[in-house]
Amino acid sequence: MAEQEALSKKDEFFGHGVVGDPYPSLMELAGKCPVHPGTISSNFGMIGAEDILFPDVDQVIVLSFDSVEAGFKDVENLSSCWYEPSLGAMIGRTIIEMDPPEHGRHRQLIQGALTKKEMERWEDDFVRGIVDTSIDDFIASGRAELVADFALRYPLRVIAAACGLPEADVDLFYGWAALLTNVSVSAEERLAAAADFGAYLQSVIDERRVTPGSDLVSHLVRAEFRDQSGHQALNDDEIVAFLRLLLPAAAQTTYRTLCNLLFGLLTHPDQLAALSADHGLIAQAIEEGLRWEPPLMSFGRMAVADTEIDGVAIPAGTPVNLIVGAANHDPGRWDDADKFDIFRPPQPHLAFGSGAHVCLGIHFARMELRVAMEQLLNRLPGLRLAPDAGDISISGLGQRSPGTLPVVFDSPNEEKGHR
Repeated sequence: MAEQEALSKKDEFFGHGVVGDPYPSLMELAGKCPVHPGTISSNFGMIGAEDILFPDVDQVIVLSFDSVEAGFKDVENLSSCWYEPSLGAMIGRTIIEMDPPEHGRHRQLIQGALTKKEMERWEDDFVRGIVDTSIDDFIASGRAELVADFALRYPLRVIAAACGLPEADVDLFYGWAALLTNVSVSAEERLAAAADFGAYLQSVIDERRVTPGSDLVSHLVRAEFRDQSGHQALNDDEIVAFLRLLLPAAAQTTYRTLCNLLFGLLTHPDQLAALSADHGLIAQAIEEGLRWEPPLMSFGRMAVADTEIDGVAIPAGTPVNLIVGAANHDPGRWDDADKFDIFRPPQPHLAFGSGAHVCLGIHFARMELRVAMEQLLNRLPGLRLAPDAGDISISGLGQRSPGTLPVVFDSPNEEKGHR
């Protein structure tokens, strides 16, 4: 199918099946200096998005926790306009490429749709139900492939429900998302996907302006506030752009995070058993999964003034790659940083970014991951890797996740936690 082909192309571009464990090499570089010339992809003999977007331009990678965090917080010298060439023309202008004060105004209009209270409503109204119907499709067989059978489409089914969009259109969203966020695909293909996606979303917005409901699109249509500059609201183009950004983000980052967490637990059965016995450990397991294998290896910034990071001069016009994967493995911050350990002392990580641009959907992602883990553990007792699983692993560079997670489980306990 076209959607699966688009996803496979994106995985190939981001090094799935090619780059296994990048952390030893990254830590060796970081041990020499936390800031290095070049791009992360070039250090692994690959051509990445940053190489395509900024060819023949000197770039730097930032690797240590403190330096990456400082890069996120330096909004005066390091601009999010880095994302304009990759996403601006395809998705539209969104908060991901805005700097203060523009970023703050747009964030204020949008963040009311993604509060903790709203996430509680979503959980009760449809998220838990989506998890359960997904599990229903394979539970009777006593085995599943948790990437294809569960994790791949679960997050996008959730965001489609949140937006009041038909579940039958989820495959369309996946195809558009994979094309829009893959700079190795031709501009013609990406622009065609952007146009089709935009027309689809505009029809939804038109309908919500006439008959609004309680869904996310209706919230965006109604969102407004007043500040010193007067009345603030989102126009149709801004809503289309935000939704074109949100759907790919929901499709990719939560799915990969869930797969990485499941891989960590399934390959550490003692920790999985502890989690099964005590669901109170789920929150810390999610944070360890995010730290250990974040779904996005890096974030981009553009130096708009001469500056420095950790004493290294960064001239204006330099693309800066903040490598959160390396920062989250900084041995100066975590003991045995390469080890997956849900019992390690809690310590903030950078998987969601930091500073003004910290992930807008942070409550959304944590809720989705928690509900998925609760129901998988409740309904699939004895969950474990299938005996014939073979040599499964996490791979990739720009984005990382396992390609497959074959599991088996005991006779399902349908009385525990299924509602």
